[in-house]
Amino acid sequence: MGTLLKRIARQRPADMTTILFIFFLVVLTIVFHKTIPKTAYLFGLYSALFVIQIFLIHIPKKNSFIRFIYNLGFPTIAVLAIFDSLEWIVHYVNPEDIDPVLIRIDYLIFGGNPTVMLERFVHPILTEIMQISYTSYYFIPLGFGLILLKNQQQKEFNRSLFLILLCYYLSYLGYILFPALGPRFTLAHLQNIELKGLVLAEPIQNLINHLEGIKRDAYPSGHTAITVLILYLAYKFKRWYFWVCLPVVSALIVSTVYCRYHYVVDVFAGIGLTLLTIFTGEWVYRWWIQKYDRYYVNGFLSSQE
Repeated sequence: MGTLLKRIARQRPADMTTILFIFFLVVLTIVFHKTIPKTAYLFGLYSALFVIQIFLIHIPKKNSFIRFIYNLGFPTIAVLAIFDSLEWIVHYVNPEDIDPVLIRIDYLIFGGNPTVMLERFVHPILTEIMQISYTSYYFIPLGFGLILLKNQQQKEFNRSLFLILLCYYLSYLGYILFPALGPRFTLAHLQNIELKGLVLAEPIQNLINHLEGIKRDAYPSGHTAITVLILYLAYKFKRWYFWVCLPVVSALIVSTVYCRYHYVVDVFAGIGLTLLTIFTGEWVYRWWIQKYDRYYVNGFLSSQE
């Protein structure tokens, strides 16, 4: 048991970040168990994620399949599963949506509602491009991780994974603290033009609406925060990927408002979240390198520890 505890204490910052956020959600579920309707489901989910994470930390990483699951497979599943669970957390922990405040801020800045003002530019071709750009959010981080792993840049991957997971979990914390539905719900009565694309836009819209449900996940814009963070990491570790992603991410940021998923202030908050992640995350990671890096061989915890 002592050896296992030492291994857990010396794990990657990315793994510890997931464990700490799961622990936070468990505590939150306990505190609000009287108002949260699916406590048993949430406890089961978080327990399963915790056990799998600890198992992956403990087992040797000699097998390439295990390394892939540890590096990319499980973190992806954890991010998606935790995000999905927020549907049963956010509104029951904090039932006061802040959409009126966000709408007011946007109106003060632009003299109107940006999603309504953008209707003058709505066109099926542009809608198709914007909706596809918005969806690229789900592939840009995975692509970056796969490239680093393919090039055997394990240390760069570990650092990037930590920052990406930190950014995800901070955005989830933002949803809990500042729940907001977003303009596609709150301003639908003001929109005069329906967003129609050519082929893919509407199926993508329907799929996103089905998968995401109503999470109150508008503020901050996670799409903005994560993809801008990927630009930062790509510029440091894979410069060509930065230049490939730059136009896509630029279109994605515009699409968050054009496609009515976010207020502009959500985008500003997303960029702020990226900066917070970089400044705090890089400091934490440097501290970890100085304290625990000697226990690692080629980016993995030594089996002798």
